[in-house]
Amino acid sequence: MIKVNIQLRPIVTKLNLPTVLKTAVLPGDSMERLFIATQVGEIFFIGDGDVRLFLDIRSQIIKLEDYDERGLIGLAFHPQFYYNGLFYIHYSVADTQGPGALAEPFKPDPCDPATLNLKWTNRETQYDHIDTVEEWMIQTNSAPIKRRTLLNLRRPFANHNGVNSLNFSPETGRLVLTTGDGGSGYDPFNLSQDDMEIAGKIIEIDVDTNTFMNNPPVVTRFNELPTSIQSILTIMAKGVRNIPGIAFQRSNNQYIKYAGNVGQDLVESIFSFINYRTIPVTRLVQTSPNQSELDRAGLINFGWRGWEGAFPTSIPRECSTNTSRDEKTIAYYQEAVEASAKRLLPLTSYFHDDSRTDKFEGTALTGVQVYMGNSLSDLTGSVIFTDIARKGNPGAPIRGALAYTKLEKNYKPSDFSVINVDYDFGSESAYYVSLGTNLDQTRLYLGVYSSMQVAKLNQGTVF
Repeated sequence: MIKVNIQLRPIVTKLNLPTVLKTAVLPGDSMERLFIATQVGEIFFIGDGDVRLFLDIRSQIIKLEDYDERGLIGLAFHPQFYYNGLFYIHYSVADTQGPGALAEPFKPDPCDPATLNLKWTNRETQYDHIDTVEEWMIQTNSAPIKRRTLLNLRRPFANHNGVNSLNFSPETGRLVLTTGDGGSGYDPFNLSQDDMEIAGKIIEIDVDTNTFMNNPPVVTRFNELPTSIQSILTIMAKGVRNIPGIAFQRSNNQYIKYAGNVGQDLVESIFSFINYRTIPVTRLVQTSPNQSELDRAGLINFGWRGWEGAFPTSIPRECSTNTSRDEKTIAYYQEAVEASAKRLLPLTSYFHDDSRTDKFEGTALTGVQVYMGNSLSDLTGSVIFTDIARKGNPGAPIRGALAYTKLEKNYKPSDFSVINVDYDFGSESAYYVSLGTNLDQTRLYLGVYSSMQVAKLNQGTVF
């Protein structure tokens, strides 16, 4: 692929950690605005050159630790936002802290079947926190108000709650929620492959249907939801570890969907798909497991926890004969075999360890977006993705990574190329924490933070 150089232009500085970057046209306005959601619970927008506060729910956000994946992690505007003022947020609720689902850190042991078949028990007491998805409304010249809660989700661990977790599908008009596998590492309870579990899924929500319920119960499984809530949900995909949003690219009369799945130890992966078949949650709940299995053809499966991208999920161990290298043991052999024919293959992947000079060694995928503009002609039609921090150069300030790939006409796996960034960050670290685009995908926005400590405030810049 062509080597691409881009220049970054700072738009706003001294922000708290920006988790979501979206654009929308406010009711009664005539201009598309950039909205910036921060992890601690603020939403700003850029208006007439000024940074203006749109919504502040910091008091409703769970108390965040130094490093934390909870907080305000999702923001989406209804396709008719200009007319109806509806928008949606996903956040971790204050004062819901629990002890977590496991007392000790988890690591699978292929020699110990007990570690491969753990169950999440005592869910009402053994959990980390509660996430909520809410519908809000703004009218011209008035403050936003909450209208209703769509979902209340009990989460087993603090991490893998989704990143940029709310997006509207231009294909179906539905709100798309990405939930993450529940956290810890290696998906201890295999929630991502259990169809009845809400964790580890991509879910479509019909927000235009009235459920006649403003505050549903706190749940972990689809069959625990009231029927009226079940009726507005369909499952698009499973096998999710943690997805930093889903992007849509119009191609002729259809949409290509892109989603990146954050890796465990080996690799970060970007997937693409066009056709898929959703499972209505009401049908899933009403049918027996054997019957419902027949209805799942076409459901997208990213393969986790048996597969990490294109590779069977492995456990790195120190190589006894050469301490500079690791040996890798397949963690979930049987699951990898069973899912091998059902899973979606990645469009492209990049590795945590890679000695090739034209690539980079990544840490964690933080954004996937489509670019359809002409200003960066070499990138037109490309899928752009970000990694929070590339490895290498010990002692040097941390730098994130930008890269791109393109979908080949034969839909086969594609290579990727690094995007070189022309900007002097000086002696400060620059973690690439979020990636956004405007409505017609002709402009890209990059969120950068100088620290991995969420509680270290005012370290953010949006370019």
